[in-house]
Amino acid sequence: MALNDEGTMIRAVVLTDGKLELTEIPEPTPGPGEVLVDVLATGICGSDKSCIHHPEAFNAASQRNFGVEMLDLTKPLVLGHEFSAKIAAYGPDTEQKLPVGTRVVAVPALPREQSVLVGFGGIETPGGFAEKAVVNEQLLVPVPDNVSDELAALTEPMAVALHSLNRIEIDENDVPLVVGCGPIGLATILLLKARGIGPVVATDLSPERREFAKRVGADVVVDPATDNAYQAWMAAAATDDPAKMATPTMVAGQLPLRPTVGFECTGVPGLLAQMMTGAPPASRIMVSGMNLGDDVIQPGTGILKELDIKFTLYYTPQEYAQALGIMASGEVDASPLITGEVGYDGIADAVAKLGTSPTDAKILIKPGL
Repeated sequence: MALNDEGTMIRAVVLTDGKLELTEIPEPTPGPGEVLVDVLATGICGSDKSCIHHPEAFNAASQRNFGVEMLDLTKPLVLGHEFSAKIAAYGPDTEQKLPVGTRVVAVPALPREQSVLVGFGGIETPGGFAEKAVVNEQLLVPVPDNVSDELAALTEPMAVALHSLNRIEIDENDVPLVVGCGPIGLATILLLKARGIGPVVATDLSPERREFAKRVGADVVVDPATDNAYQAWMAAAATDDPAKMATPTMVAGQLPLRPTVGFECTGVPGLLAQMMTGAPPASRIMVSGMNLGDDVIQPGTGILKELDIKFTLYYTPQEYAQALGIMASGEVDASPLITGEVGYDGIADAVAKLGTSPTDAKILIKPGL
């Protein structure tokens, strides 16, 4: 199918100087190996909120670690990297194995000479806050008929959670603690339960988010304002079977506990140090929450307890496809994560709501609303 005529305009919500504005932008043009897609549904991510409210901190973190600023704040940005879509047209040098009109999701990256992360770029490479986007053909995954547009839009956050489980190498003998029951924490609980891992302990200050955790399968839910989540974690991990006990450490010796794995899913400063203090010796900790600022930990705590700490970001293309497959197979029901839908004129309010409303997990943007 040929590309649309030059000069075609599309609707988009553009971020300029910290403000979101509904406007029109030129329809993006797919380059070699790329595909133009019509956006069907887009999730609002915590990193979208960070780009809106703390773009300088976002850039400082990427500059400090990679030598480049991730966001070009001199130009308008079109956010949104969690989206489902359908193929509108193929660019040059494409294989075109999927018919135009096929519903797809895609890893939000354009591996060009200068790589682009879709959803963090300008109007030339808009994300899901626009009616159309450009994606890489080799990173497309067709959406099965039994998966709705809305659920397909959750592929990206589910892939983030899946990558964290794979990186920490969790198995059925491990007992997890999930700290923070926002979208990534809830996705983590869903995947843990799908793997038969448990009991799963979850904790969050918000009673509404604790209810979310129960709905997606957490076995033990703790209010940290009144109870000690780490004691509940150790109680859940207790065992008198030597074959199931965690590897002993020189200082602590053999403890009557199964291996313990913690997931820090908040990014709140100080929580990693708190987890290190509360975790049993030989625990593994996966940090999924994005803290763009400074933090303080006590390395001696990690050394004395022989803790393993890993950090996670994104996923592999294989994990992305697997995340969609897990939802399609019915292994997980991610629908409780979706708590609202808005059109373009409701994005600004939805972003503000996600920052203050504990009753919302994932609000989706639907171009037709």
